[in-house]
Parts: sequence; structure tokens; C-alpha cells
Amino acid sequence: MYKIMGTLGLIFLTYLGANAQSFQGMAVYESKTSTAEFKNRMAGNRNVTPEMQKNMEEGMKAMFEKTFMLNFDKTASIYKEEERLEGPAQGGGMRFMMSMTGGGGTLYKNVKEKYYSIDKDLMGKEFLVKDSLSSLNWKMESETRVIGGYNCFKATAVIPVSQSDFRNLRSRKDDDKTATADKKEDKEKKTNFMDNLEMPKEKIVTAWYTPEIPVNQGPDKYWGLPGLILEVNDGTTVILCSKVVLNPKTKTEIKAPTKGKLISQKEFDETSLKKMQEMREMYQGRGGNGGGQFRIGN
Repeated sequence: MYKIMGTLGLIFLTYLGANAQSFQGMAVYESKTSTAEFKNRMAGNRNVTPEMQKNMEEGMKAMFEKTFMLNFDKTASIYKEEERLEGPAQGGGMRFMMSMTGGGGTLYKNVKEKYYSIDKDLMGKEFLVKDSLSSLNWKMESETRVIGGYNCFKATAVIPVSQSDFRNLRSRKDDDKTATADKKEDKEKKTNFMDNLEMPKEKIVTAWYTPEIPVNQGPDKYWGLPGLILEVNDGTTVILCSKVVLNPKTKTEIKAPTKGKLISQKEFDETSLKKMQEMREMYQGRGGNGGGQFRIGN
């Protein structure tokens, strides 16, 4: 199987070499994130009415089910959420959450120079996040499967978690199995459904890539495998390719975004976490209705 894949890859690389100046590809990805954690927390929150829960679940569907387009060539790519009609107006807290769940902006990855940039709108202020691409320590597996007619191989990696991406939130683990009555009472006083969620430091990712398209690109910030990544699963979010077009008739200009205040990923994460804390305090101060508005800067 590896020999066959290597032969196909060699043929494709020869094709790319002959068409290096014009080669381009396009892939469509469907991203779905499990909302079980959030639904469970809302169900146990006495300040969330049935109407509020319904509205929040509708908002979460828009946040956690997205379609993305990846346009790529041999060295770079742009990854952008498919534009769609806006739904009913959301409160400030919900709009903030939507901006922190992988959507919005154009993600540019340059695998040759090993950097990425993305323009982000955070509560009315534009940022241009630019940083180095993390070198993912992929473990190559022998398992294979077919996705969309392409033969794919499995790879896994343990990667650091983006602290500004709320899709990574998990249930907070209670390590003290013999919690005292005081701790239990303190826990019951919590009314914010996010109080019992935490952000892990790392996660295990499973990817499926095809050597039949030997470019080391993929969805989101995933890259570095000897073939286009067609599926990624981190245990909560699944990103699956539904369509691939090689050398489309209409070419897309693959260039880095330029608008927004230049900022590193670490600085952007710190700003996002600060706004999240302000949102939680405002949420609690208004009795859990989440209707406050936020601004960043002047």
C-alpha cells in the first residue's frame, strides 16, 4: 500500500513540477463541535429559563456547525468560513462566543516560511494575529481509509490548545472525591453555566491525510503531513472534507490578510481571556441574562 501511495505521489509531484506556477486546489470542509458540555451546564443552571436555553441552543448550532473553504497551492493556503445569511441579532455575550469558535476572518498559512496570520474582529475591534506555525509532532500510523475517493492514512499528535478558542472547553474535573459540605455548598452557589468548564492545556488530534495530493496543507492550523489533510478529530470537533477540486477554472488569490492591529497569538489569547472574564462578571451581575455589551480599547 505504501509503495502504491508513493508511486501515486511521485506522479502527482511530477505533475506539480510541470505546473508549479499555476497549480492550485480548493477543498470544502464541514466542521461540527459537540455541544453536550454546554447543554449539560445550561440544564443545571437555575437562572436559565427554557426560552433562554432554546435561544442559546439555536445560537450554539450557528457557532458549532460551520462550512469552510481551503484554497491552497504548493506553499500557502487561505482558510475561510463560508459566508451565509445572518440569523436573529444575538446579545453581546453570544456574539463574543461566536467570534471565539473558529469562525470569522481569513486564516493564511505559509508552510514554506512557517508562519500564519488571521484577521479577527473581537467585540468591534480588528486584530491581525500573526505568529509562527507550530511544528506538529505527528505520529504516522498504518491504518487506512477512503475519504471522498482518496486513499488516506492516519496520523496522531498531541498539540497545545488555543486558549482563545472556546471549542476547547471541557468539564472541570473534580479531583477531590471527598469534597466537604462547604465545598458542595460553594459549588451550588455557582449560577454561571461556564463556571464548571475549564480550558485544557493540550489535546490529542487524529488526522487523515492523502498522499495522492502531496501538499502539506490542511484545515484550520493543521499542516505538516505528506499529503492534504482531509479529516481532523480532536475528540470534540470534527472537520471533514466534503469536496476537493484540483486546478479550478476560477483561481483564488492566496495572500495574507493585512487589516487590523498587529498582535501575537499569545497577546490575542490574553485579550480574549480578559474579555471572557469581564463577560462572566457582567453575566453574574445581571442575574445570568448575558445581555451586556463589550468593547475593546477606546
